Amino acid sequence: MLIFIKRFLILSLGTAFLLAANGFAAGGDAEFLQARAAYDKKNAIALSDYVQQLQNQNYILAPYADYWLMLLNLEDADNQTVINFLNTYSEYPFSDRLRGEYLKKLAKKQDWESFSNEIVNYQLEDPAIACYAAESSAINGDTSSLAGAKSLWMQAKEQPANCSNLYDRMQVAGALSEDDIWARFRLSLADSRIALAKAIVKRSKTFDASQYKLIDRAYASPAIVINKKLLSFKTRFGRELNLFALNRIAKTDSLQALSAFKSVESQFPVEDKSYFYGILALQAAQRQEPQAVQWFKLADDLDKEASINKDQLAWFVRAALREKNWLMVLKAITKMSPEQTEEGAWRYWKARALAAQGQTLEANTLYAKLSTERHFYGWLAQDELSDSMSAPLNTYKVSDAEVSEIANTPAFQRAEALLRLDYRWEAKTEWAQATKGFDDKQLLAAAEFASRKHWYDLAIITADKTTDMHDYSLRYPAPYRNLMKPAAKDQAIDEAWVYGITRQESRFVYSARSNVGASGLMQLMPATAKWAAKRVGINDYNNSMIHELDTNITLGTYYLRYTLDLFNGQEVMATAAYNAGPSRAKKWAAVTPLEGAIYAETIPFSETRSYVQKVMANAHLYAYQLGLKSISLKQRLGVIPGSVGQSLPNLEDSQIAEPASTSAIEPIPEPIKPTE
Repeated sequence: MLIFIKRFLILSLGTAFLLAANGFAAGGDAEFLQARAAYDKKNAIALSDYVQQLQNQNYILAPYADYWLMLLNLEDADNQTVINFLNTYSEYPFSDRLRGEYLKKLAKKQDWESFSNEIVNYQLEDPAIACYAAESSAINGDTSSLAGAKSLWMQAKEQPANCSNLYDRMQVAGALSEDDIWARFRLSLADSRIALAKAIVKRSKTFDASQYKLIDRAYASPAIVINKKLLSFKTRFGRELNLFALNRIAKTDSLQALSAFKSVESQFPVEDKSYFYGILALQAAQRQEPQAVQWFKLADDLDKEASINKDQLAWFVRAALREKNWLMVLKAITKMSPEQTEEGAWRYWKARALAAQGQTLEANTLYAKLSTERHFYGWLAQDELSDSMSAPLNTYKVSDAEVSEIANTPAFQRAEALLRLDYRWEAKTEWAQATKGFDDKQLLAAAEFASRKHWYDLAIITADKTTDMHDYSLRYPAPYRNLMKPAAKDQAIDEAWVYGITRQESRFVYSARSNVGASGLMQLMPATAKWAAKRVGINDYNNSMIHELDTNITLGTYYLRYTLDLFNGQEVMATAAYNAGPSRAKKWAAVTPLEGAIYAETIPFSETRSYVQKVMANAHLYAYQLGLKSISLKQRLGVIPGSVGQSLPNLEDSQIAEPASTSAIEPIPEPIKPTE
């Protein structure tokens, strides 16, 4: 007991020092941090004491400590106690997370009546709870819920363990057929999820334990499996595994895969041939191989009933764009579902394809609607209708009274307190719930409040949500310009581009750190920062300096200049290099000149593709915001010359041949999990 008291005394002194060092003065902050430490140590007794202290002080974040205590005590709490807690804190974002854990507890105890009463209040998405919900409905007599749960089954990823009970019920009731089993088996193999594939195939009526070894063989030695015809084509399992082996080959060598397929083609039914060509075309398109369009077309021609999937259709269009085959671009887009066709990318490229076919009126109709939308494709559509960017319409500046109303709202006050203590995830969840359902004026008021507090990430995220009224100074803030402007000038690079990069990398949170270790305002990897520091002459550089604003901006702008020089001034390629590495950015260029918008559209990595598009759109808007020379986005994207780029450096530069940075902008993280 003495050791325990001593440990908490040390913790208290350490917390007090932390608060003093950071200028925290709010009463209750120290006790709040100590409460969290008690929760982390699963010490319910100490946590209960802190909850009482915080409640006695009317501390604004006391409910969070009470929530942590409830998580520790959830297993022993009776239903009414939990319901009372949920009702008391119904406006708090943690209430639904607790409700989710409560629902799981009820399901495990098979208290389906209580589960049914509470599930109607659950707002979040959790596959485990979704499976429990479908199972509960079936137990209560609604057998249609089993058929409705098919979407839970048809996933190429492992689902929570409790979903197996639901799948058992579905299979017994006939809601999960043999075809469904083989369809998911194919999905899991296509995603190389071998353990999942093995679990799925066990459900087949034809399952044989010896099949496990064959799955491993096809994964490890696909060429041998095909060339030596080690797998029978007479069974569904054999055909699926042969397709899997062919797909494995296609991941690295299209022509080898095609040759292997030709040797066994006669063994496959038409729908399997179509499936193979769809996979082959997808891999080829992502490697930017010229045969991709031909193979996509063949996949579609072979089996009109089983059309190629959404991802394949997207790459069908991209492959046709690389070939400047506008007729095929149009044909591929017409095969998309109505939902996919409505995506900004495909409306824009459809309009471009229509214009290329001389259908100007139809193209302009699409451009006109798209040009009112505030995103990459909207700006490109606007370029097709005018030579230069016009001033943003429907701007709105909020009043001090509107900002004060936000500042006095309890949820925003809690968010402020959480940010003061560096509980960024909890602060963002408070913010997200508080702004849910806001109209444009309210969103802009919240964004202005965040901007005045220098929470630039929240200001940007919130201002970005407006649909009719906009404030571009909030969407595209320009903090630290006293450092950014001279650094850009020193490196002779476009300041708007530097801001575009920084907005996308960190949302101007200078302490940001990505999950792979990129740090600071411009999200530099440690090796890259060290390399750049040596180049610019910072002889006393150490890793702790990466979060210093002036140092980070100096090193980041130097690296931008370096990548820009590598690609002969091509901002699009330099942007791709900043995210994915110079060697990849160079590889993605075509042999012949390629429109910059098409280069960006056909980047194989979805993260980098989105990154490049957003950065270039950011730069386009920042030029206007900063009062710099404004050119159209299409002009800014330019044309990528064929075989562009110098030979990439080796030796000392080899450490930056891979991704230089990974954006710290991430989805809201997973909630605190209850202790077990």
